[in-house]
Amino acid sequence: MRSPKNYKRVVVKIGSSLFATQANKLDTGLVNKIAQQISELVKQGKEVVVVSSGAIALGMSILKLNTRPKKLEYLQAAAAIGQHELMHVYKLAFKQHGLNCAQLLLTWDDFRQERYANAKHTLNTLLKLNSVPIINENDSVATEEIKFGDNDRLSALVSILVGADLLIILSDVEGLLDKNKKVIRQVDKISQKIKSLACPTNKKICVGGMVTKLEAARIAVEGRVPCVIANGRRDRIISQLSANPFSQGTIFTLLKK
Repeated sequence: MRSPKNYKRVVVKIGSSLFATQANKLDTGLVNKIAQQISELVKQGKEVVVVSSGAIALGMSILKLNTRPKKLEYLQAAAAIGQHELMHVYKLAFKQHGLNCAQLLLTWDDFRQERYANAKHTLNTLLKLNSVPIINENDSVATEEIKFGDNDRLSALVSILVGADLLIILSDVEGLLDKNKKVIRQVDKISQKIKSLACPTNKKICVGGMVTKLEAARIAVEGRVPCVIANGRRDRIISQLSANPFSQGTIFTLLKK
């Protein structure tokens, strides 16, 4: 495990559940707080990649849909409308701190063969330019991603792609809870017992849940990237975890055989 001072390149995954207010509107205040924390890290010489959900949820809000559509074409339409609005909010938030952000829409095919190298070169160049890459699945044209999962696994693949020192998965949960609803602070092996603690989400605006987060943690750690699952609404959570990933949530370290 690297020491905290060496967590220079960080991937932050932001879940859909963090974006919605009680009125089912985009929580721009939270986006601004996220941008502020990331801008501070960049000024400290760190490099940050954001994997952001929220396009479909935001599109649903704009289209006044109360539940996640079941028909693929409606999911794709919501994603197409919401992605534009999502990036606009990010652009305004980072602009306040003098940072550029860039949009990358990926599919699973982008992690195969020559396209893998292309994505890697683009991301590395953006980081060299002190820009913040914001990645989402290309939900408006892809089908498998919408059907099978959230951006949790994508964030794990991205963390390996860019050689990250840490993956932070932010949601509306404190971390992985045991049977007594207490946060498990550290997991060194994702055993069947650990898997049994996970359950899928039942939220109307998103998919996934702890099941996909555990799978993401497994992918990341097997790729030599430690992973933390934590509550994104905690004050200055990104700053805290980037300095010391053992301070909040559940950290998944090198898996023991």
